[in-house]
Amino acid sequence: MAQLSNMAVRDIETVIHPYTNLAKHREIGPVIIEEGKGIYVYDNDGKQYIEGLAGLWCTSLGYGNEELVETAAAQMRRLSYTHIFAHKSNDVAIELAETLKEIVPCEASKVLFCCSGSEANDMQVKLTWYYNNARGKPEKKKIIARQKGYHGVTVASGSLTGLPPVHMDFDLPIQNILHTSCPHYYRMAEAGETEDEFTDRMAKDLDDMIQREGPETVAAFIAEPIMGAGGVLVPPESYFPKINAVLAKYDVRFIADEVICGFGRTGKWFGTETLGMQPTSVSMAKAITSAYFPLGAITIEEDVYQAMLDASRKIGTFGHGYTYTAHPVGAAVALKTIEIYKRDGIVGHASQLGEVFQRRLAALGDHPLVGETRGRGMLGSFEMVADKATKRPFDPKMMVGAKTAAFAQEHGLMVRAMVDAIGICPPLIIQEDELNELFDRIEKALEDTEAWVSKEDLRAA
Repeated sequence: MAQLSNMAVRDIETVIHPYTNLAKHREIGPVIIEEGKGIYVYDNDGKQYIEGLAGLWCTSLGYGNEELVETAAAQMRRLSYTHIFAHKSNDVAIELAETLKEIVPCEASKVLFCCSGSEANDMQVKLTWYYNNARGKPEKKKIIARQKGYHGVTVASGSLTGLPPVHMDFDLPIQNILHTSCPHYYRMAEAGETEDEFTDRMAKDLDDMIQREGPETVAAFIAEPIMGAGGVLVPPESYFPKINAVLAKYDVRFIADEVICGFGRTGKWFGTETLGMQPTSVSMAKAITSAYFPLGAITIEEDVYQAMLDASRKIGTFGHGYTYTAHPVGAAVALKTIEIYKRDGIVGHASQLGEVFQRRLAALGDHPLVGETRGRGMLGSFEMVADKATKRPFDPKMMVGAKTAAFAQEHGLMVRAMVDAIGICPPLIIQEDELNELFDRIEKALEDTEAWVSKEDLRAA
């Protein structure tokens, strides 16, 4: 085992790392990132990496954007902090709320701010319950998410997430959270089932669940346009139109989790538009500030707002909010980020360059290790299998995906392994030559993985 640096030892003895094998971390230590510029980050040994996941699906404008830095600094000098409790407000929060109402893909009466995507979806749960209590439907509380969906890690948003490690030993999910089928055709389709037949079944699964639970008890359905942390899973085109129809029958709020897909990632402002969703509310975070400041938000439809008004008259206050709700620095950075998206044509760039991205991604499907490639715009993944013909996966204990990500890191590329799917989500400012270099490095990592798999005879395992 390599000798760990002093900085690595200090990290091990002081920092808890999310989504990390903490026992293994004590053995191998961290990669310590010290600088970032454009699409690149640099570790404490000076090694350069293409940040192929935009951090955690979030740094759309890349690193070291001076406009965002100066905006934050100027706002800190002018008004570093103020709260919005008890009839207080600030000008940049007002302007940001107005801006978001103009661009979101649904009718929005108001905007409620927070600090992260997890908090945003946590608020969606609370407000759904609050709304139905306020309108005299206290039994209408169940919220349906999907298997393999990702919506955060708070007690409520972690319950919405449909990934076992988020639930195991945390006593999740909590009451009133349900999970319906995952619309991943490659893995979940039955033998001989067409995509249209598959989406019929997915819609029927949801309809049957609502009927089984009782429509009078089901309050909301939440979905990512494209499932991010679940493996970048793209549903068939007919999926969401059929889901829209089911929800419309039963007075069920449709919450679009746009935390990853929002602000240009799929080639449109919101993934909702790309995938044909008809939500009543949207959750946002990540690229809203290009991750330069922690900020999240949800939209609130008019009937929910009216119910909130009624409850406030009855209770005397709206008993929810955070110290950092509508933080003026975060709001200022978000406004500048959206201004840059518009001024520099970032969404159009993502759409245009997304064609190159998806072409290079699809070409990976010819590799003997790759069973499926999937994506939209500047978001994608490829799933590795032991047998392409039968779609037989590798034993998860072999950690083939993690090994591939490690090989990519050796070649100067940061990507994310989600079991044996490798997620790719570069900053939206990436240029075509840089994008091609990114995929060249992925191909090298796949070559290394193929040699390792053959040497260890993992296909026979």
